[in-house]
Amino acid sequence: MDFWQRYRAIDARDTRFDGQFYTAVRTTGIYCRPSCPARTPKAANVTFYETSAAAHDAGYRACKRCLPEAVPGTPAWNIRQDLAGRAMRLINDGVINRDGVEGLAARLGYSARQLNRILSHELGAGPLSLARASRAQTARTLLVSTSMKLADIAFASGFSSVRQFNETMVEVFAMTPTALRSTARHHPATAAAASLTLTLPYREPFDPGVFSFLAVRAIPGIEAGTPTSYARTLRLPHGDARFSVEYDDGATGRPLTLTVGAVDLRDLPALLSRVRRLFDLDADPVAIDDALAADPRLAASVAEVPGMRLPGAVDPQELLVRAMIGQQVTVAAARTALTQLSATGSPCTVPADGLERLFPTAEEIAEAGYTLLRGPQRRIDAVRAAASAMASGGLDFGYGDDLPGLTAKLLPLAGVGPWTVGYVAMRVLGAPDVFLANDAAVRNGIRALATQAGLDSVPAGLDSVPTGGAADPEFREVSPWRSYATMHLWRAAAAPKSSARPDNLLAKNIRAKSVPEKAMP
Repeated sequence: MDFWQRYRAIDARDTRFDGQFYTAVRTTGIYCRPSCPARTPKAANVTFYETSAAAHDAGYRACKRCLPEAVPGTPAWNIRQDLAGRAMRLINDGVINRDGVEGLAARLGYSARQLNRILSHELGAGPLSLARASRAQTARTLLVSTSMKLADIAFASGFSSVRQFNETMVEVFAMTPTALRSTARHHPATAAAASLTLTLPYREPFDPGVFSFLAVRAIPGIEAGTPTSYARTLRLPHGDARFSVEYDDGATGRPLTLTVGAVDLRDLPALLSRVRRLFDLDADPVAIDDALAADPRLAASVAEVPGMRLPGAVDPQELLVRAMIGQQVTVAAARTALTQLSATGSPCTVPADGLERLFPTAEEIAEAGYTLLRGPQRRIDAVRAAASAMASGGLDFGYGDDLPGLTAKLLPLAGVGPWTVGYVAMRVLGAPDVFLANDAAVRNGIRALATQAGLDSVPAGLDSVPTGGAADPEFREVSPWRSYATMHLWRAAAAPKSSARPDNLLAKNIRAKSVPEKAMP
């Protein structure tokens, strides 16, 4: 977006741009979100920044009226596969808090000096400033959403001392932590003595179908899900954690609520970041739906299910194992195999509500877990080999990779092909423009949507195109959102041919084993 496109967005107070850029006003010395209700400043007094950290570094303070830190993150970090996007994904995951700037730079393959120079040029702030802004945002969320002690909030947000926490909050928000907490409209009681309850911001609309997607794949003892809730255990850098997310249609005023049942406070920023990635809460659904609806094959599905999300992953290694086991079998069969494999996993140190185990580590799978798998020996050997490579450190991938780098790491593995790489990229990197052209359910979905729209039918061949060649069989017209097109096609392939309501149709069809796991792992 150029200056005047952004200026028109702030003049219209368009909420969908909140978090995607920040508006700083020289005459007031503050920066705002695009939807700030204050009077639109004169264009001559406005400077736009890519990040709040850049506004901080330029000497501006956050607006007390619109609270620019209380917004969803920018979808650009998933769209951008460059160094800046990769770095921001890792910073949001708390890498600087754990490993410092040197550790972040090493993961990205640059020196700390190079990284600082590139990020300062691209984003207007260096890695330390970006990390500080992330800490301030986490702290603000905890201050207004919980009754945690201020000292606990300081360390949970990644600050090294209470003094640093206090100074940063005053510098960023021009308010002490106590004063900032007093601005909260209400202070919800925690669900339990050791739990935290937070509201998760996102851009409307939001399709809760992501809950069904996760629920039908949930491994008993590790995960539990319904069409409106999801809970699981997971392993984080400093210890085990447990969380649940519940969806409400808005009647309570808190439509998406995260309850953290247990977590080491040092891991809280990473947990918040991974939950947001799991539910794709930083997406711009209006922009995505507008692009998808321009394709006549997708228009009806987008109108029926606006705001569809791209499910993420809370553990990259786990996701690769699940994808490899789930290839070319039904979802039910994959779930059975993964349930058997989960017996190898360690007991969770914070069990509750039937969630008592952790997904096996790569080491556990390589040592004994593979013996619990059934099926073709080549697949079992491939899973064991991949687990051994991850356990030894020979295979290291995660949120900081780009698509070419991920492909170079995964494609040489036995049992991993382009489909597996694309699926892992969709869920681990949040890559928005992956299209699984060789997927059987994608082809079935194209035919189903073409039939519903009254278009010419689509032949069944892998290299076929719609009659007349008017539409691209790989949906290049909707780039860079083809991952979301894939989600709509999977849904169409799973839906029954009757006119029944779509509520939980995905779950019901998968339970009937009508969709191959290769298509929808």
